[in-house]
Amino acid sequence: MLKKEYPYYLANEAIYANKDLKVYDKYSGELATEVPLATPEVLDQAISAACGAADAMAKMPMFERQAVLEHCVSRFRERFDELAYALCVEAGKPINDAKGEVTRLIDTFKIAAEETSRQYGETIPLDISPRAKGYSGMTKRVPIGPCAFISPFNFPLNLAAHKVAPAIAAGCPFVLKPASLTPIGALLIGEILAETSLPKGAFSILPCRRDSADLLTEDDRLKLLSFTGSPDVGWALKARAGKKPVVLELGGNAACVVDKDWDIDDAVARIIFGAFYQSGQSCIGVQRIYVHSNVYDEFKQKLVTKTKALKSGDPKDPQTFIGPMISEGEASRLHGWINDAVSAGATLLCGGEREGTMLQATLLENVDPSQDVCAEEAFGPVAILAPFDDFDQVLKDINGSRFGLQAGIFTKDLYQAQKAWDELEVGGVVIGDIPSWRVDHMPYGGVKDSGLGREGIRWAMEDMTELRLMVIRNPFQ
Repeated sequence: MLKKEYPYYLANEAIYANKDLKVYDKYSGELATEVPLATPEVLDQAISAACGAADAMAKMPMFERQAVLEHCVSRFRERFDELAYALCVEAGKPINDAKGEVTRLIDTFKIAAEETSRQYGETIPLDISPRAKGYSGMTKRVPIGPCAFISPFNFPLNLAAHKVAPAIAAGCPFVLKPASLTPIGALLIGEILAETSLPKGAFSILPCRRDSADLLTEDDRLKLLSFTGSPDVGWALKARAGKKPVVLELGGNAACVVDKDWDIDDAVARIIFGAFYQSGQSCIGVQRIYVHSNVYDEFKQKLVTKTKALKSGDPKDPQTFIGPMISEGEASRLHGWINDAVSAGATLLCGGEREGTMLQATLLENVDPSQDVCAEEAFGPVAILAPFDDFDQVLKDINGSRFGLQAGIFTKDLYQAQKAWDELEVGGVVIGDIPSWRVDHMPYGGVKDSGLGREGIRWAMEDMTELRLMVIRNPFQ
């Protein structure tokens, strides 16, 4: 069960300031708990505290930062069921998906603990000409300083962890704004961080309204902004961020190709998961499915049959695969896109009905590429099928999207796999599996409207540190 109320965390301390943010059970619609909202004045205090902690964080010995992260791993394991239940309630995430996210949370902090000791520098020979005789160089990485983090609703634990864990490993204090729809996961991380020896002011986790969070974007005291969320919001924040580096993990419109040589049952099983896990609310959820015409009819029949068999309902039921969308507004938006596509000539293969926040798992074909459900990020339980004959052309069709996060290619042809990797305008190409696959230490991110920079602990730590060169002259050479 959730507590009746939760505090936010200001400069490492739990504060019960108010009860202004109501958090609802996304399936039942009932009030689940209450959380305080931070004002701009509180955010200013958090940033000041982070600046005050910057020197202590930078000087914190490696083994102490590792100990903090290892403590979190231990406590996440102890509180596994509590964390999963919180996700189930606040995000409407089916309980099996929620448990999977807690497992990834643990992995992410574990990887960060390991990476703490791998911030390597290098030596650089500089004597490339007579004038540089006797000179050598060395580099090291130093913490960038206080960081601003904004995390989304769909993975309230793990996408917050992909900012928090590398910041601790790199020695950076931070202020985190979790999504207002799903703040509990981040606050539970804060509760566990508050048990550690992090310097005073090293972290603040503050739910706040979007217009109250302007300081996180515009304040020059913050040296990095890392945002995960919608493209429109992300690019607008970048435009206002001034001189600070910005990392953006934004939306997707993930495509999947099934070639004629792949096992149909395997592809169907993986694509069912990729398209509909956690009700399709993933930026790398399978949205466009291109199937070779030689196997298209067989694939379609099996995919439709499997999709119709998915159980929808209460996310607390272990048998449930399709739970609610995050809000009725989002469910209504996507339902409207489906209806628009059908009105424009698309064929509804299954699904398409909505009741409140519950939208049926939906498959469409013959969709005009200009329709929103095909051209934009659906972010819900819908996928589009289309046949293809020419592999080169299907790569061009995938690249026709303004998004470029990940793509999945089911093929046994080594040369086609290589061609996809060479030519697809995406951050990652997954061969033999869905684009929805991610492991938490790989470089993850997109191109075009899907973002800027990469997450994955090692790569996030590079963004959170700066390269510093030392040049040494030996006058005796």
